[in-house]
Amino acid sequence: MSKKIKLAMDSSGPQFWAGITDGEKTYTLRRSGIKQEQFFLAVIEKLLAKMDADLRDVEQICFVRGPGRFTGLRISMTFASMLQMLNKTKVSSATVFDVLHRQVLDSLAFLKWKEEYPKGIIAVVLHAFREEYFLQFFDGTNTLPQWLSKEELIAQLAERKEPLYVVGTDKEGESLNLLLGAKYRYAPQADNQVRMTTLFELAQNPKYQKNALEPLYLKPARFELGK
Repeated sequence: MSKKIKLAMDSSGPQFWAGITDGEKTYTLRRSGIKQEQFFLAVIEKLLAKMDADLRDVEQICFVRGPGRFTGLRISMTFASMLQMLNKTKVSSATVFDVLHRQVLDSLAFLKWKEEYPKGIIAVVLHAFREEYFLQFFDGTNTLPQWLSKEELIAQLAERKEPLYVVGTDKEGESLNLLLGAKYRYAPQADNQVRMTTLFELAQNPKYQKNALEPLYLKPARFELGK
């Protein structure tokens, strides 16, 4: 009898992070390494073995579509496309911004902060490359993600009139408060990392099934006109 397995993947960063669930049991596994294309399939097969399943049993896959390493994003996108073609697997994807925003909304730390600052908004900040950063505000106006220089990031955060709850990490996963100072409230470390359970949740929302095989590539600040 065929099993019904959901698979989640994040290959956007220096670690490959995957998880599977059958609705009752959930297993996750991560592995570090630059050349993820050499070991990502072995990680997935190891997870499937825990369920006594194989790729034919994967009925749905959800992956992080960006921003992040070009090669890493292509790994997840190509693998999901293959499963869709061969297995008719349902495909969903979400940005890192979407995932971190969603999992913070239910966190006790954020809910307490929101009671204190009801007009406050969430800013997701992620280190991109050298002295550049990714930024997206979640203020109910559908603001778009950006790739900014450090100076531009600091300026944009300072321009906001609302109190800010900052989610994300700096270089090597360090806290952003060393970069941005004590002006803002920062999410606990556990909320700053993509969780496979959040990807499983987002996969059920039709919003993340639309254009799921389109990766998010952002333009570096240094390549913007006038830079």
